[in-house]
Amino acid sequence: MPDTRLDDDTAARLLATAVENVRRDHPVHWSHVVSSDADLVPQRVLHPIFAGSFDWHSCVHQTWLAVRLLRLRPSAAGADEARRTLDGLITRANAEVEAAFFDGPGGGFWERPYGWAWLLVLDAELRTWGSPWAGGLAPLSAVLRDRYLVKVAGSRLPVRTGTHGNTAFATGLVLDAARAVGDSELAAACAGAALRWHREDAGYGGFEPDASDFLSPALTEADLMRRVLPADEFTAWFEAFLPDLEEARWKVLREPVPVDDPGDPHGSHLVGLALSRAWQWRAVAEALPPAHRYADLARTAAAEHRAAGLRHVFGHGYYAEHWLGTFAAYLHLNAFTP
Repeated sequence: MPDTRLDDDTAARLLATAVENVRRDHPVHWSHVVSSDADLVPQRVLHPIFAGSFDWHSCVHQTWLAVRLLRLRPSAAGADEARRTLDGLITRANAEVEAAFFDGPGGGFWERPYGWAWLLVLDAELRTWGSPWAGGLAPLSAVLRDRYLVKVAGSRLPVRTGTHGNTAFATGLVLDAARAVGDSELAAACAGAALRWHREDAGYGGFEPDASDFLSPALTEADLMRRVLPADEFTAWFEAFLPDLEEARWKVLREPVPVDDPGDPHGSHLVGLALSRAWQWRAVAEALPPAHRYADLARTAAAEHRAAGLRHVFGHGYYAEHWLGTFAAYLHLNAFTP
């Protein structure tokens, strides 16, 4: 279960930061393939909803952050300003412009899978809330839903990186979103991919973390598999996947990684790593039998990573604050549930 102990001051600060980020056009990480000078247009021209917060995927999940907080804390300080901001951004006309890009040749791979996954999480948040913004976003979410379905159904192999390309992370988010809105076709495709990619994985031997990781490849995979396996099968799978979790070899996975410079882009990733590990260790602990030999280890690791990550969410500049609030809120509040 998520940790809902998010105090009102922190919620208001997260909301204000998210609103500032989604409205802020610069600096921007402009990463499109450019075929001619005519393609050199401002980000807001191609992406009138999601041009802020440094890059498209961060703007998507910072928009989710604002929506999530408005849903759960409708009277938070700054809520009216947040609603006005979203009213101006999430319109059907704007979504149609975004959808036209993703329906075109460049849209088949740009921001895949991470940005697509967060867009579908945002869509599900709006739809399960019954928000009128859901209708505004619908043209874009329909295109990316179909794009994700085709991609996940046809992918033979996963991507096991600790950054944006990780397919287990994106597929876990999309699976949750699909289940939340009753999209059985997309949910089945995600579950099938998880089993195809990871069902036979055993004796994990990766070296973690890399300097730019904000995800643990091992824990992200486990967090996906606990979504698709019955409890007893997940326990057996996890024991085979990490059979020596108590050993010194995995101290780097059990304990938070020191963050020397949280304001550096890669340093901020390591803060995000602590936050994502916190919710993934928590999810593993909840999926295992309460008395399992790994359960206490997982609970302890979750608490230690939570404390390590939350201390760096604010106060370290734009490279950290344009995205870390999302991971802090997801740790506290998860998604979709009222």
